[in-house]
Amino acid sequence: MEQTKALNALEPFLALSKSASSPRAAADLIIRATSAPNTYVFAELLQTPQIQALSSSSEFSSHLSLLQIFSYGTFESYSAAQNLPALNEAQTLKLRQLSLLTLASDRTKLSYTSLKRHLNLSSAREVEDLVITAIYAGLLEATLDPAREAVQVTRIAPLRDLPPGSVPAMIAALKGWSSLCTSTIADIEAHSETIRSAATTREKEQRTADEKLKRQMEGLQALGKLGQGGRDVLPRHGMNKRSMFEGAGHPADEGSMDLDPAAWSELGARGSKRKI
Repeated sequence: MEQTKALNALEPFLALSKSASSPRAAADLIIRATSAPNTYVFAELLQTPQIQALSSSSEFSSHLSLLQIFSYGTFESYSAAQNLPALNEAQTLKLRQLSLLTLASDRTKLSYTSLKRHLNLSSAREVEDLVITAIYAGLLEATLDPAREAVQVTRIAPLRDLPPGSVPAMIAALKGWSSLCTSTIADIEAHSETIRSAATTREKEQRTADEKLKRQMEGLQALGKLGQGGRDVLPRHGMNKRSMFEGAGHPADEGSMDLDPAAWSELGARGSKRKI
């Protein structure tokens, strides 16, 4: 949205460039374009034949250099250059705003001290005022942190033109990023496969353990049933508890007389000893 607004603001100057037949007219067009509100991109104006013709003008070639700085340079590069046209108030503010967009890509340069040095500002108040104007102009989204004397930027409008020779470097950076993403995805897939394999192994081990436990429980249940069926049996004497109790001198039913004669004789003898 900011790009569309900036391009629309530049359209009148593109139309006027077709009639800028003299170097002076082209130079005056550059001053007007860089001073106008909402003009933040200048690549199309910079590429017009009338503006490029200023490179062969000894008097106005500096205006072409000035437009290049507004397109992809910074306030610091303007200050370091020689014999450039002086900036009016609107140009100074705009170049500082555009330079702030470039500096915002590096968080280490967003301290008040760093911004004052790069933008040629004298106080923290001037830094804060500049950031506020950039926010209201829609150039970035940021918050001020006076306690830490830093600017926290969350969004930057894509309003800076690319300098010459930057495209190959960008392509190389994108290729490196793409290779890193491919490598990361391969590592994630390998790790996922390891996790799936380990889960399958754990599932098999759990199934084996469950089956083993089930067999053990079935064996214990079988032993329990067997113990319930034979708990009244006394294999040492070959008789049950009731017969032994009755043989000690108590009456018994006819169905409980399951001892042989020798056993009865032994029990009788024991009874006689007790009576004596």
